[in-house]
Amino acid sequence: MTEVNFRGTAWERVTILGVPMDCVSMTQAVLFADDMVRGNRKGAIFAINPEKIVAAVEDPRLLDAIKSAALLIPDGIGAILAARFGGVRTGSRVPGADLMPELCALAAIRGYPVFLFGARPEVTPRAAMALKDAYPGLKIAGFQNGYLTAAEAQTLPERINASGARLLFVGLGSPRQELWIHENLGKLTNVNVCQGVGGTLDVLAGRVKRAPEAWQRSYLEWLYRIVNDPSRIKRFPSLVSFAIKVWRGGVASKDARQG
Repeated sequence: MTEVNFRGTAWERVTILGVPMDCVSMTQAVLFADDMVRGNRKGAIFAINPEKIVAAVEDPRLLDAIKSAALLIPDGIGAILAARFGGVRTGSRVPGADLMPELCALAAIRGYPVFLFGARPEVTPRAAMALKDAYPGLKIAGFQNGYLTAAEAQTLPERINASGARLLFVGLGSPRQELWIHENLGKLTNVNVCQGVGGTLDVLAGRVKRAPEAWQRSYLEWLYRIVNDPSRIKRFPSLVSFAIKVWRGGVASKDARQG
C-alpha cells in the first residue's frame, strides 16, 4: 500500500480494473495543482469514473494517457464505491466540474493565467466571460473552441505558449481530451497544470445545466443526466459491465505515489 505525504496530508492510489485513481479530497487536489505551478512542474489532471475506466480497459491509448497523469481525481461515485469495496478508505467525490472553478479561484488569487480549449464556437467565449465575472482578477490568457482546422490544430500549442498560460483546461470530451493532453503536454512550455474538463465549459456558458445540488449530494448526478438526455442510456451497459467486473475482483492493488 502506498501513501503520498503532501503538505501534511496523505492519500492512496488504487487500481480499479487496471486503471489508477487517486483517493484525494478537493482541498488536496487544489493544493497539489498550486504546488505544481509554484514548483514549475508539469502534469495532467484527469477525472476517473466507471465509464472512463471501462473505456480505458478497452483502449490502450487512453490507459497510457491516464497512467501518465500527475493526478487522477475520483470523479464518479461508482469508482469510489469500487475503491471502498477493495478496502481503501475514501472521502467524497472530487468532480472535475467542481475542481475547475476551484482552480480558477486559485488562479485569480495567485495571478496564474489560464487558457480554455474546447466546446462549440459560441460556448468558449461565453465560458471565459462567466469565469471572469465569477472570479475578479482572473486572467484569461486565451481561448479556442474545439472545432479547429488542421492548420489551427498544428499551431495551437504555439498559441498557448505565447499566451503565457500556466493552467490549461481542455474540454473535448473523453477520450479526445486525454489523448490530446497526452500528446501535446510536452510541447507546452509554460503550462504547469492541464485538466481535462469534459463538458464543464458548456455548463459555465449556460448551455447545459448540472444536476441540482440535492441530486449531487445523493450521488445521482449520473441519473439526472440520463433523465435529461435519454441518449445517454446507451452508456448504461458499460456501467453494468463495470459493476460486474469489480464484484469479481477488479480492485487489484494500492500503489505508492510521490507528491
